[in-house]
Amino acid sequence: MAEDSSRTPREETTLERADRNYGELLQELRIIQTGVQILFAFLLTLAFTARFATLDTAQRAIYITTLLLAVFAAALFTAPAALHRTLFQRGAKPEIVRTSSRLAGAGMAVLMLTLTGSVLLVVDVVLGRVEGVLAGSATLLVCGGLWGLLPQLVGRHAARSEARPSPELATGADRL
Repeated sequence: MAEDSSRTPREETTLERADRNYGELLQELRIIQTGVQILFAFLLTLAFTARFATLDTAQRAIYITTLLLAVFAAALFTAPAALHRTLFQRGAKPEIVRTSSRLAGAGMAVLMLTLTGSVLLVVDVVLGRVEGVLAGSATLLVCGGLWGLLPQLVGRHAARSEARPSPELATGADRL
């Protein structure tokens, strides 16, 4: 299979770009995956505490839902490694990167729900149902804002910045 020799603005081939993008994605997943594993381990231990027996039906449902969401998030974040391992040296790196990126995005959405459920459960047990719902809602809004809205805003700003000449490249007349 012949390598695409076209160059990107970074002066890299398509396969070099795929390698770089996959490396960057793996770095992101390493950070996220550790947190998900710690959260999952914490959730697993809750069922074996003395206080667990005092949870009401709604709290138990929140717990089970959150635990299953944590499993799903962990599966989504580890799927890129399994995909890469299965397709290793088959010339599918760009497809692996695209699919892995989608899996990571889905994992972030599921993680957002997992964090929301975790906060909802803990605050519900400690302070009460209303407070738990408020704290869970705030968690959902903060994660949604930072992980969804903020990247959109930064992307729009970057697109506008690319359309304008940078100050370093502008002449004196361009700056006025």
